[in-house]
Amino acid sequence: MAPLCPITDRRHPGWASAILTGAGRPPEAGSGDSATPGPAPSAGTIRTVRLLSSLVLVVAVLAGCGADQGGDADPGQVDAVEVPELGACRVLTPEDVARASNATRTVDCTERHTAQTYAVGDLPEELHDASYDDEELGAFAYETCSQRFQELLGADESLVMRTIVSWAWFRPSEKAWEDGARWYRCDVVGGGEQSEEYVALPETAEGLLLGRPQDRWMVCALGPSVAEGEKVPCSQPHDWRAVTTIKLGDKSDEYPGDRVAEVTTRDFCSDSVGAWLGYPVEYDFGYTWFHEAEWEAGNRRSVCWARTPD
Repeated sequence: MAPLCPITDRRHPGWASAILTGAGRPPEAGSGDSATPGPAPSAGTIRTVRLLSSLVLVVAVLAGCGADQGGDADPGQVDAVEVPELGACRVLTPEDVARASNATRTVDCTERHTAQTYAVGDLPEELHDASYDDEELGAFAYETCSQRFQELLGADESLVMRTIVSWAWFRPSEKAWEDGARWYRCDVVGGGEQSEEYVALPETAEGLLLGRPQDRWMVCALGPSVAEGEKVPCSQPHDWRAVTTIKLGDKSDEYPGDRVAEVTTRDFCSDSVGAWLGYPVEYDFGYTWFHEAEWEAGNRRSVCWARTPD
């Protein structure tokens, strides 16, 4: 069986969109973007509401995975059984990240690089007998890499949902797996799934989001809607900014269903974005919500977007 591509924390991947005009019918779950005017109107005011909801996929891509292990491969890493080097830097591309295993040659972290390894280790013993493409591997990687990602960047769960950087995880090659290798590797990368290329990272990504993060590390969108817009660093011209998130449940909670997840997100974002903008008379907002597959992988948050050039 061909290996799964790695489950990655792709906060800003390809967005699907459908625009509905009018207040009578809500958008279908997972379609579109959401913009609506501001606080409740006074009596007798008639207002049109434009609903735009957006969908982000955060689970494994099951197609297009190449058998090779990335560009500029180091022969010594290709079928390595040993745990990879912690802190190593590489020049990775989105194509490299789309593969289950990676052997791209390392570079000195003082040189230009787009990825840095921030967590490595052996898989837990209960996964040693798992198949190469077992879904439990991805679930372990999501929980482990996402938690360490927050610690690395110095951010909370909400902030890492709104950064331009993301993470990817890799496992051994299939040959190394057959030879008994059972390690994992988590890399921070300078972009998300929608990125055509990654931005360069600093010498170390440690503490990247501490305090008030620089706009170059936060995610914005350039375009008529969040769904249609290109995701860009907020230091570049933009029309939308990811400003808040909502937690829809705890780790042990069951998925509430598409409709509840979407409506809860929409209603929260309407209020949250209004507050963030200072309660203007009218404003546009967008929201990104996740489906059951992402919930099962461990994600519990949706993202709220404000239409703003700031």
